[in-house]
Amino acid sequence: MTISLKKISPEEYRKNFADMKPALSESAAIVEAGRCLFCYDAPCTNICPTHIDVPGFIKKIMTGNYIGSAKTILSENILGESCGRACPVEVLCEGACVMNDKDELPIKIGQLQRFSTEWRRNNKKSIFDIPESNGKSVGLIGAGPASLSCAAYLKLNGYDTLIYEAEELAGGLDAFGVAEYKLTLKSVLDEIEMIKEMGVKIQTDTKVGKDISFDELLKKHDALFIGIGLGRTRSLEIPGNDLNGIHDTIDFVKKYKTNPPGETAVGKNVIVIGGGNTSVDAATAAKRLGADTVTVLYRRSESEMPAFAHEYEHAKADGVNYQWLTNPIAFMGDTDVEAVKCIRMELGEPDDSGRRQPISVPGTEFTIPADMVFLALGQVADKEFIKSIPEVGFSNGKIVADPKNGKTSNPRIFAGGDVVHGAKEVVNAVQAGKLAAYEINKFLSDEED
Repeated sequence: MTISLKKISPEEYRKNFADMKPALSESAAIVEAGRCLFCYDAPCTNICPTHIDVPGFIKKIMTGNYIGSAKTILSENILGESCGRACPVEVLCEGACVMNDKDELPIKIGQLQRFSTEWRRNNKKSIFDIPESNGKSVGLIGAGPASLSCAAYLKLNGYDTLIYEAEELAGGLDAFGVAEYKLTLKSVLDEIEMIKEMGVKIQTDTKVGKDISFDELLKKHDALFIGIGLGRTRSLEIPGNDLNGIHDTIDFVKKYKTNPPGETAVGKNVIVIGGGNTSVDAATAAKRLGADTVTVLYRRSESEMPAFAHEYEHAKADGVNYQWLTNPIAFMGDTDVEAVKCIRMELGEPDDSGRRQPISVPGTEFTIPADMVFLALGQVADKEFIKSIPEVGFSNGKIVADPKNGKTSNPRIFAGGDVVHGAKEVVNAVQAGKLAAYEINKFLSDEED
């Protein structure tokens, strides 16, 4: 059977993937900033993983000091523009805003953050004075948010920094793992240009372990930081998993974000397997790319779905269907996937974590037509790569490192981001990189002393 895929026009693409939260105009930003109460013990700052002085940067907007506002943001979160667009502000800063307790809408902190950082970029304003080299060098592996953050803050302390990236483009999941209507690839690459203008060097198409060894890196640099994130999506070991039309969700998001508008084809009937935020991004993207039906399968109940509530609402608004307590047991078709065979589940007794475990209900098998399937079952780290890191421990497929400073069992190697903490938000990776930069500076300064 030949599967017929669908495409939309470039015009439809631009419309369907327009900014979910459009940029504020200057006048709108000033008015919105004027709503802030400038709390002394600001809960928005406290809940932000990078602890941006939110009242501080908003007050600067209100007084017209946009470059000062941007500096307040970028001093704590060098990827403040990306985070202003993609952060789950509903459960972080805006969710903690005291306006919620007054039955008013929270301050639009994310959009105000985006306003300041975009103003800096659009007006080509420099923020930081970069010191001369102190003669020390740090190599960073992986050009995702953790490494970009670590390299930038090290550069502000005089270190020579070189990031090694296996892919053709830098950015990691910040660039390729977030839906286009939340965060455009262009905005991420513009932000990376700012970091490169600070003096951070990025060497793409370079796979550590293949193109350059750890021994060479340790000879070349005084310290290393590993921020490779997590790798491929977990596979689903069921019959038919080798059929055409079954895709890794991250690969799909990367494909449609890097392809020209309207060039990415989708099936008419799309199935997404998994209940996290990544599954929402895949499902909404498939719908916006022209799929007739998009159905998300999740083996647990709606109340146990790990996706944020606001993400789930986006999916429902886009017309995505959900099948709860449903587990795929086989992919069906000759060479191309044509359907997914499923079974109903029920929740059994809690395990050691306290979470009730899904159990198959015999005799409840059924099939759903599908000509394209996306796996969104979480990502796993590259275990072979982690095992090759000299004198660094690993556990549960992740690098063992101190979450407060990135220190590993090898005193010259530090790590942070998803490869240490598991899948989290971009802002968490930025903070991990920043904390590791502080610790690397302390370590190398002590060496010099």
